[in-house]
Amino acid sequence: MSRPVPNPGILDIAPYSPGKTPVPEPGRKVFKLSANETPFGPSPKAMDAYRHAVDHLEDYPEGTSRVLREAIGRTYGLDPDRIICGAGSDEILNLLAHAYLGQGDEAISTAHGFLVYPIATMANGARNIVVAETDFTADVDAILKAVTPRTKLVWLANPNNPTGTFLPFDEVKRLRAALPSQVLLVLDAAYADYVSRNDYEMGIELVATTENTVVTHTFSKIHGLAALRVGWMFGPAHIVDACNRIRGPFNVSTPAMLAAAAAIEDSAHVQMSKAHTAQWRSWLTEEIGKLGLEVTPSVANFVLIHFPTEKGKTADEADAWLTRRGLVLRALKNYKLPHALRMTIGTEEANRLVVEGLRDFLTGK
Repeated sequence: MSRPVPNPGILDIAPYSPGKTPVPEPGRKVFKLSANETPFGPSPKAMDAYRHAVDHLEDYPEGTSRVLREAIGRTYGLDPDRIICGAGSDEILNLLAHAYLGQGDEAISTAHGFLVYPIATMANGARNIVVAETDFTADVDAILKAVTPRTKLVWLANPNNPTGTFLPFDEVKRLRAALPSQVLLVLDAAYADYVSRNDYEMGIELVATTENTVVTHTFSKIHGLAALRVGWMFGPAHIVDACNRIRGPFNVSTPAMLAAAAAIEDSAHVQMSKAHTAQWRSWLTEEIGKLGLEVTPSVANFVLIHFPTEKGKTADEADAWLTRRGLVLRALKNYKLPHALRMTIGTEEANRLVVEGLRDFLTGK
């Protein structure tokens, strides 16, 4: 029997696998620490804007997300005409791949990079080239060594998920300067709001001064709007134009656009979340380290915890142990990190319970 057949390579793509969602049980409090969601929720101003939008759900959204682009422009000092918004930054990553990758092309990503990169690459018939990292951090020299005449795009999450590491801006500039001019460098800055390092920059300066670099960002993390799916990109006018030509005409809903515009202008809410994250990121790194477990230094809103391979102390066993206590972390086999768990930084209660749970797990209590 004949039937439609997907394009070559589609069935070779491993579907994106999100972190598990906990199932509440009577009498047990559950903490979901598997998806890097903020424990504070969105700004009250964003929630008010969302509620007011329900009075006009019969109307199509404004097709260019003008209100949101202007709010982003005010916050970062950017030209709104060089900003494009999408249904999460995931949509924008896919738009870039669709616009700039095709059969026979190559895109480069790093060993533990975001899983959407190979999906977007392979969905457009291109080959995904994975390069090694050094100490769970992107390696500029390894990326450059992998460049061939077929390379059209480099994906770089900075900070990186799920490792929490980052490249200093000098290294990012070195990468851009050494890449061929026809190679598009995509800087995915989803976790930039959590970084407090003087040697970090999300990449806006590089976008403003080159014709072949873009920065993507999201409202799903520090702004707490993951359910609304809102992301954005700042790029050269010609790249924004290309993506707008294939973007869906109403890809960001009105409630999402208005909530995001209100969220980005509530700097007090953002700073509160950033301060909480910094405090508990340091605390978790130190306390988990005292238990004898290695934690990769992170600048994001999560920590990567490494476990031994000996029976009774593995990541799988720790995951099961913590889940039974209502503490849901992210297993990372699909990120080629089978001996690690990623923990989102949660409330004080959740953070303390995880450390207590890990202590009991390791001591066999």
